[in-house]
Amino acid sequence: MSSILGKKFPTPIAKPLGPFFAAGLVILYGINSFGNVLMNTEEFKNDPRNPNLKNNKH
Repeated sequence: MSSILGKKFPTPIAKPLGPFFAAGLVILYGINSFGNVLMNTEEFKNDPRNPNLKNNKH
């Protein structure tokens, strides 16, 4: 198998990309929080597509 892929080099992957993974998690958390805030606004509070709507009858 190593003849197909060539020589293996000890290249670090996780350590140099760690800040990018952390930044991605922060961005996803912010988008989720912003979406939750928007779901609770007056404009979308009574929208039938809102998952927080208590009465699920259309």
